[in-house]
Amino acid sequence: MFSNMVPLLCIVFLLVLSVLSQDMPYDQLMAQIQACPQECRCPPNFPQAVYCDNKGLKSIPQIPPFTWYLYLQNNQIQVISANALRNATQLRWVNLSRNKIGSEGVEKGTLDAMSRLEHLYMDDNLLSWVPFPLPASLEHLSLSRNRISKIPDGVFLGLDKLTLLDLQGNKLMDDAVTEVSLKGLSNLVQINLAKNQLSNMPLGLPPTTTQLFLDGNNIDKIPADYFKGLPKVAFLRLNHNKLGSSGVSQNAFNISSLLDLQLSHNLLTEVPLISSGLEQLYLDHNNIKSVSGANVCPIGIDTMDADDIAPRLRYLRLDGNNIEPPIPRDIILCFRLLRSIVI
Repeated sequence: MFSNMVPLLCIVFLLVLSVLSQDMPYDQLMAQIQACPQECRCPPNFPQAVYCDNKGLKSIPQIPPFTWYLYLQNNQIQVISANALRNATQLRWVNLSRNKIGSEGVEKGTLDAMSRLEHLYMDDNLLSWVPFPLPASLEHLSLSRNRISKIPDGVFLGLDKLTLLDLQGNKLMDDAVTEVSLKGLSNLVQINLAKNQLSNMPLGLPPTTTQLFLDGNNIDKIPADYFKGLPKVAFLRLNHNKLGSSGVSQNAFNISSLLDLQLSHNLLTEVPLISSGLEQLYLDHNNIKSVSGANVCPIGIDTMDADDIAPRLRYLRLDGNNIEPPIPRDIILCFRLLRSIVI
């Protein structure tokens, strides 16, 4: 009876593979499974993914040729070698986070050889500069919590598809983030420069920037016309900086595109003027002593007779300041769409 079951089990197994792997021809599927490194896991129901994470690897094994998704995070890898990836020409997603890769460990020509790569994650490594050259197909590049102090000139040239760049938690200073070093980011949507060593607002950001994260730097001033070059900015985070009201013009944040503004843990003594379209405002833990609708309402209270023209602010944080309750009545009259206010 057992001998009769063996062929049946094989047939069932092959049928399952066929159903679950319809996007990959059978010969490619079998080649992929057979070439799976012994240190890694290649699930038959997800044959284009190779899982080599959390294996204590010190080097990258030979990667099968039809791999799209490669997971190598949480290892001891020091070198990205061209030899290990030479057959993996179809890679779309590579995660190399939490390894020990320094800038010298990225072999020349390795990254740009991955001509279909869209997502590259190298967070929590030992990089000193942004690796280059990078493939033109790249859409997301995450390099947070490294030791990066340099962005080589021209490193982003040709990266027209890059929409997300994460450089938080590095050692970037003002002279590293310039129009020259950021040139080429023509379609960037989100850039994260939080927890670096910036003293000024970064220069050279593309006008496509929608989300700008600068928390945890040493920024103490914002040029009056800084945001004129960023007409699409909608989410702006400047928490944990050194912004005082003297370094911020009253109209600096009066930006029509802005939806979410976070200025927590700064040195502001006054509430800056905001646009009527802003929906969330974080001003907690500053040095603000008073707030009134007359000073901060973007629309004259007397002219508001319907909700459709009222300011869109829905969330407001003012706790951690020197403001004594109750909330002034003209604040409520102005921001009549408020759902939550913390004071």
